[in-house]
Amino acid sequence: MSSQTTSRINRFICWCGNIMLRFPWLLVLLATLACAAGLHYTINNLGVNTDTSELLSPDLPFQQNRFRWEKAFPQDAGTILFVVEAPIPELSAIAARRLIKILHGQDQLFDYVYINDDNAFFQQQGFLYLDLNALEDLSVKLSDAQPFIGYLAQNYHLAGLLEMIGKALNDQENDLPTDLNPLLRKIDQSIVSVQSGQNHPLSWQQLLTIGDDRSAQHYRHIVSAKPKVDFQKLLPAEHALDFAHAAIHQIESGLPGVSIRLTGEKALEQEELETLANDTVYAGLGALLLILIMLVIGLRSLKLVFATLIVLIMGLILTATYAALVVGHLNVLSVAFAVLYIGLGVDFAIHICLRYRECREHHETNVAAIRESIQSLGFSLFLCALTTSIGFFAFVPTDYKGVSELGLISGGGMFIGLLISLTILPALLQIMPVNNPRHLQATRLPDFICTFPFHHATGIRIVSILLAFASIFFLSKLSFDSNPVNLRNPHSESVMAFRDLLQSKDDSPFVLISLANDLQAAEQLAERLQVLPAVDKTITLQSFVAEHQEQKLDIIDELGLIFGTQLEQFNRPLRHADTRQALVTLQADITAALENATGNADQELLHKLYSDIGQYIVFADAAEQPKDQYRLLDDNILGLLPFTMQQLSRHLSAYAFTLKDLPGYLTMHWVSTSGLYKITITPLQDLNSPANLREFVRQVQSIDASATGLPVGDIESGKAVVRAFIQAFSAALILITLLLIILRSIGNTLLVIWPLLLAGLLTGALNVILDNPFNFANIIALPLLMGMGVDSGIHIMHRLHAGFKKGEHLLQTSTARGVFFSSLTTLCSFTSLAFTAHAGIASMGLLLAIGITFTLICTLIVLPAFSGHKIPL
Repeated sequence: MSSQTTSRINRFICWCGNIMLRFPWLLVLLATLACAAGLHYTINNLGVNTDTSELLSPDLPFQQNRFRWEKAFPQDAGTILFVVEAPIPELSAIAARRLIKILHGQDQLFDYVYINDDNAFFQQQGFLYLDLNALEDLSVKLSDAQPFIGYLAQNYHLAGLLEMIGKALNDQENDLPTDLNPLLRKIDQSIVSVQSGQNHPLSWQQLLTIGDDRSAQHYRHIVSAKPKVDFQKLLPAEHALDFAHAAIHQIESGLPGVSIRLTGEKALEQEELETLANDTVYAGLGALLLILIMLVIGLRSLKLVFATLIVLIMGLILTATYAALVVGHLNVLSVAFAVLYIGLGVDFAIHICLRYRECREHHETNVAAIRESIQSLGFSLFLCALTTSIGFFAFVPTDYKGVSELGLISGGGMFIGLLISLTILPALLQIMPVNNPRHLQATRLPDFICTFPFHHATGIRIVSILLAFASIFFLSKLSFDSNPVNLRNPHSESVMAFRDLLQSKDDSPFVLISLANDLQAAEQLAERLQVLPAVDKTITLQSFVAEHQEQKLDIIDELGLIFGTQLEQFNRPLRHADTRQALVTLQADITAALENATGNADQELLHKLYSDIGQYIVFADAAEQPKDQYRLLDDNILGLLPFTMQQLSRHLSAYAFTLKDLPGYLTMHWVSTSGLYKITITPLQDLNSPANLREFVRQVQSIDASATGLPVGDIESGKAVVRAFIQAFSAALILITLLLIILRSIGNTLLVIWPLLLAGLLTGALNVILDNPFNFANIIALPLLMGMGVDSGIHIMHRLHAGFKKGEHLLQTSTARGVFFSSLTTLCSFTSLAFTAHAGIASMGLLLAIGITFTLICTLIVLPAFSGHKIPL
């Protein structure tokens, strides 16, 4: 750009300023009307697009693979996962089935609701899916328990159970299990729990089929639901999730000990959007408050502060109107434009106000002071707006659509802020002049600090170069965290539940999906994938056809003959006999067993059980309603027995089946209406580890490049974002460098760019030290820092060329003060982001705060040191 062009821009800015000064009231009125009209238009036309799948270009190959999968199996996409857990298996299954029943009646809220591992088919055919050896072992256990079950079927009350135990303790019933310890231990736990006011139902499924205790994480069911969403709303799945929370509360209240947590894609997004919505408001208000404090400290004039705030609010409204016109909606990233504008748009007003105040301090007339401010700063402010907008606009042509829209909005907002500052602000200063301002010293720093960049220029140059090389070493350790879960609030329910599931081989939501055109191709691909070291197992439709059915059915039929019709006896209500007397009788039987040392029960356990029974009888007898306490014990010990017997009865009705016999509600998840067959690939390792995640995806894609799923989406999204970053950073660097040729010297251009590059290197190095890796949110920081930081360099460069008054130093000028307070207000804006609960936005705030700090230091110290200017006398 030639000096002639520069002169033309200056003349145009001055001409506009003169017009503004002639009709200030008219201009303010027109601007107010424009803002009112813009606000009305924005409220009615600026929508919200909260579909996170659209944050990246739909033309990317991995996006196309994902679309193909979601079109074939729509029930898999955008789901909520209900993680149903309980300390015993019966409670987990009962809770999951109740949840399914509640959700199934809400067609207006959910498109699909299902449990992968519990439906009518699996309840009947469950034994056929056991390993043959496991089924044989189970058959032996159940056969041994048959006399026990038969006795209970005839004496279905707690007194009958305790009477049978008493006989077994004293060898009066040889058909009962010889190892009574598991049952006695469970009964003792129930007695102690009921007495302490806790609910601890006895698990008959554990006793009859497992025989030992397992941790609660083994008793988990995953209920999957696809909610209806409206992406035009800030919270697209709000109604479905509100109903889900109400259903969870209802079930947890009715089944003490059951825990149901919400996670999955839509639950994670919902919590993220809620966090963003709250944090954006608080961050914006916090930024505005901090900026107000900085303005009062920096401008020392309520009139100037008021005028700056008016300009800031007007610019924010018009930028939102511009967003409604050019984009039409805000996404989960572009919603941050308000915070960015507050932090950046105020800079123009600060420089003009400080320059205006400086002129008024030198007793210039109000009009002359306004004109001088516009004439001396107009072109540099234009250049600053241009360079800052380049940092934003550099993202527009990238595949990172979410930030592309943010860049388009914020880039345009810089010019809106410049226009408002060069028109409305002068008009306000004409209407509200600052008369007789007290002389404001630019800095109270002693002279040796103000002259530090010049006195120690050589040392500063050497240190800055050494720091640059040291930073390059740290930059080799920079990483990109492509897991979007890490961006969210780590203490939210959905994130914690999701991380828990990632540790499971069976329930991990980070599975990969491959598609095949027929079942044979699916089986062949599954076999190739199964041998990969990172793969735990592969699942196809064929996986649901049980093996060795004939041998297994023989075992099941034999069990059916053994139990006969006994299991049907448990379909009746539980009888309540004289539980107190039964407990007293059991105490007597325990005493006899201890005296005779029969050996079929642990002596220490018997002593404890005897003592606990005695304490419970005292406790129950002292209760207001003793019968209720004894019935509560009945229910805790025998309450779940009917459920277990019904389960066993259904399992014993298994029949032989083939692929064609699989029910439609099962096959719909494995073969699409278009004939595509799905292969699910589960990970062997915990995918909370980024290294495990990358290796899992790499190995699977080495066999099937079209494999899709959440892990592929995370990895490929990260690659796309890194490419967008490199593209945007390179474009911003090249364009800003070319633009700075306007300084008419390559040396001056390098003088402005070098401190910015040093600040970028130091920022990257410190983030490595702080373990603040790049992610989907904060990666935008470096190109923006270049666009923002070059503004300060331009102001300092112009001031160095303009010279100083006698006895004045660079850091004592209004320019340095303007650079300092502009950076400080921007720093305050971004610092507010660093304290949000959303980890991604917080990391972005931290990165920008660090970057702006280094940019300010490099601009005020490193740039003067390399400028070659002497200390003015």
